[in-house]
Amino acid sequence: MVKTVASGPPISLVELAKQATLGNYPAPDAPNYAEILRCTHCGLCLDHCPTYRVLGVESDSPRGRIYQMRAVAEGRYEVNADFAEHMNVCLACRACETACPANVGFGQLVEAARWEAVAGLPMSRRERFWRWLILRQLFPHPQRLRWAGWLLRFYQRSGLQSLARRTGILRFLSPRLAQMESLAPQFGHFFPAARNQFYLARGKSRGTVAFFSGCIMPLAYGATNMATVRVLQRNGFHVLVPAGQGCCGAIHIHTGERPTAKEMARRNIDAFLREEVEAIITNAAGCGVALKEYPELLHDDPVYAKRAKTFSAKVKDVNEFLAEKGIAPPEGEIKARVTYQDPCHLAHGQKVRNQPRALLQAIPGLQLVEMRDSDRCCGSAGIYNLVRYDLSMKILEEKMDNVKATGAEMIVSANPGCMLQLEAGCRRAGLNLQVVHVMDLLDRAYRKGSAAPSP
Repeated sequence: MVKTVASGPPISLVELAKQATLGNYPAPDAPNYAEILRCTHCGLCLDHCPTYRVLGVESDSPRGRIYQMRAVAEGRYEVNADFAEHMNVCLACRACETACPANVGFGQLVEAARWEAVAGLPMSRRERFWRWLILRQLFPHPQRLRWAGWLLRFYQRSGLQSLARRTGILRFLSPRLAQMESLAPQFGHFFPAARNQFYLARGKSRGTVAFFSGCIMPLAYGATNMATVRVLQRNGFHVLVPAGQGCCGAIHIHTGERPTAKEMARRNIDAFLREEVEAIITNAAGCGVALKEYPELLHDDPVYAKRAKTFSAKVKDVNEFLAEKGIAPPEGEIKARVTYQDPCHLAHGQKVRNQPRALLQAIPGLQLVEMRDSDRCCGSAGIYNLVRYDLSMKILEEKMDNVKATGAEMIVSANPGCMLQLEAGCRRAGLNLQVVHVMDLLDRAYRKGSAAPSP
C-alpha cells in the first residue's frame, strides 16, 4: 500500500512513519503513526463500537478517534480537553479490531493517546489526588490491596453494608459513592498472598506452570483462583505461584498511567523469569492482554525490552492453555443451562473464543446456550463502570436483555471485571442467576466426579 504526497512520488507507509514526528503530541510513546495510517476509514467498525452505538457520534467511533490521533501527529490538531474526552469515552474493548479488515491495532493506539492526554493536560487537585492514591499508592502494592480487601470484607460481614443500603445514607452522602458500592463484589476467602507456593500435580506430571494470581482476583474471587490451581493440578501440572508478583498494570495502561505501568511490568518480569516454567497462566482476560503486550509497553527499555518478549511468549490464558494441552474428561455431572459471555480482552484482545466453550462442553450434563452478541462489551472495561457509570449501565442493559432471552440459570465468563458487572446486572434486572468462571464449573465437575462412588 502506498500513500501519495503532493511534492513527490508515492512512498511506502514505512517511509512515512519514519518521516513523521510527534507533531503536537507532548510526550514520547505517542500513538504509532504507521499504525494510524493503516486505517482506511471504511466504517466497518462502527456497528461493533459500544460508544458509537449508544452515542451515535462519529468522533466517538474508532475511525473518528483515529482521525483525531492522526491530526495531532500531523500538527493539524492538539491534545486538548476534547481530544482527551473522546479517547476516554472509549471502552477499549477492541471489538473494532475484530471487525477491521486491515487489522489495525486500535487498543494500543487509544492507550497511547490517553497517556498523551495525561502527560500534556492539567488536572484538578481532586483527580491528581485520586490517581496518586488509587493508581500509585494502592494497586502497585499487594499488601495494601489486601488490607483494603479486609476492610471491605468487614464492612460487608459486620452488617454495615446492610445498614448503609437500607438507610440510603451513601446516596445522601455521595451518589457516586453509592454507585461504586453497588458494584462491589462479596468478599469471601482470599487466595493466599504470592509467596512461592508450589502445588503438586495429581497423577503423572505433564510439566510446571507459573500462576499469575492478579490483584483483584485473589480478593474478590479467591475461590476461583483456587479452583484454577486445582484444575491445573488435576490435569497433571505442578503450579508455582511466584513471590514478588503484583498487579499486571492493565488499569494503569488504560488510564494513561504509563510510567507506573512500566514499573509494575518490570517487577512481574523479574518475578516470573526467576524460574523455568512451561507457561505463565492467567485466569483474567484483562490481565492476559496486558501481560502479552509487555513488549510494546517496554519496547524502548534497554534492559527489559528483550526480557519482556521472553516473558510474554510464555503467557497463556488458562482456557487457551488447557484446550491446547487437552484435559482429563470430567466425570461429575452438572445439570444446568448456562450461557457464556465472551470477555472483550479474551475474544478480541487475545482471539480466544472456542477454547472456553470447548471446556464447558466437556462437562457432563451442562447445556450451553449461546446468547446474542456474546462478544459485545458488558460495559465493565476495567474501571469504566466506576468513572462512567451511566453509559456503562446503558451498555449493560443490552447485555442483560440478551442473557434473559437464553433462559440460562448461570452466566459463565472468564474475567473478574465482566463477572462483577454481570452480577450487578443481575441485581438491577432482578435475575436470580449465578455468575461463575469457566474454571469454577470445571473444578466443580472434577470434584463431583472424585466424590462419586466407584461403579
